[in-house]
Amino acid sequence: MSDNRPDRHRTHPTRVVLAWSVHLYTALGLVCAAAMAASILKYTPEGRREAYAWMLLATLIDATDGWLARRAQVRLVLPQFDGRRLDDITDFLTYTVLPLFLIWQARIVAPHLAHWLLLPLLASAYGFAQTDIKTNDGSFLGFPSLWNVVALYLDLLRPPTPVVILILVVLSVLTFVPLHYPYPSQPGRLNRIARLISIPWAALLAWIIWTLPEPPAPYHSALLFISVLPSLAYLAVPWITLFRSHAHTPG
Repeated sequence: MSDNRPDRHRTHPTRVVLAWSVHLYTALGLVCAAAMAASILKYTPEGRREAYAWMLLATLIDATDGWLARRAQVRLVLPQFDGRRLDDITDFLTYTVLPLFLIWQARIVAPHLAHWLLLPLLASAYGFAQTDIKTNDGSFLGFPSLWNVVALYLDLLRPPTPVVILILVVLSVLTFVPLHYPYPSQPGRLNRIARLISIPWAALLAWIIWTLPEPPAPYHSALLFISVLPSLAYLAVPWITLFRSHAHTPG
């Protein structure tokens, strides 16, 4: 005799409410995006600090909503609602569109060179549209459009314009290069290490943002440069992994 009882995971009201709560939590990233846009528009010292704070909060939500979604089994409970699509929409705004808008608004790139910002915009759109951008081994394929981090450091460090353009071009090109970047919220040894490093790194960035002086004090600049090191290490990991895999390949 077949079992025609409805799936508990689909019908239990508590599970349904919990699943929708997780989707609502993901959607709070859109609230952060709206607040970020308003802060970038005014770009006063206070608005600058607020924009970074909202950017950091959006990243925190994105870093934790996947774990919550798996715990709540949202795909099983709400199969008609695509939480990943909601997540991608939110991420494209908070990781790409608004950070690039911040670079433009902050005049990190001179107005007559603003067209260079189209390159990371289009590269990121390509990255988000790839179905295999998140691989089965728990990593990102290609540079994972972390333009929020790029915008933050470009704004705070203010490198020369040629360096800014070079960074925009190189990272955009790396979006198309199939290297494996750590995905901290996923399982795996490298991801666990990245997760452990990201906690003090995010705390340090939060403190730098909170205490952001105008102009920056010497100790503030020193801590900012220290905070850059984990980001550089993150970019180096795929190349180190690739080199080691080739070094251990027979013949």
